[in-house]
Amino acid sequence: MADVHHETVFFSGHVQGVGFRYSVLQVAKEFEVAGYVSNLSDGRVQLEAEGSAGDVSTFVEAIHERMHGYIRKVERTNRRREPQFRGFVIK
Repeated sequence: MADVHHETVFFSGHVQGVGFRYSVLQVAKEFEVAGYVSNLSDGRVQLEAEGSAGDVSTFVEAIHERMHGYIRKVERTNRRREPQFRGFVIK
């Protein structure tokens, strides 16, 4: 199987208890991406997304645009790897 672009993204700010994960799930439906979004115990939200580099990048930008009032900081790391996800879910 061909490698895909993968990003791990941490969103900080007022990102829990505001429908953030549900909004990310809705945005994911607009892109050819797979992965998940989950709350972390330290108050951040973690996003794992894979697909084409363009789709993943545009997906993360769309999340930031939709939820910008809640996000204080975004930390992104990316790499190429074998696909590990099917579909997009909330964890």
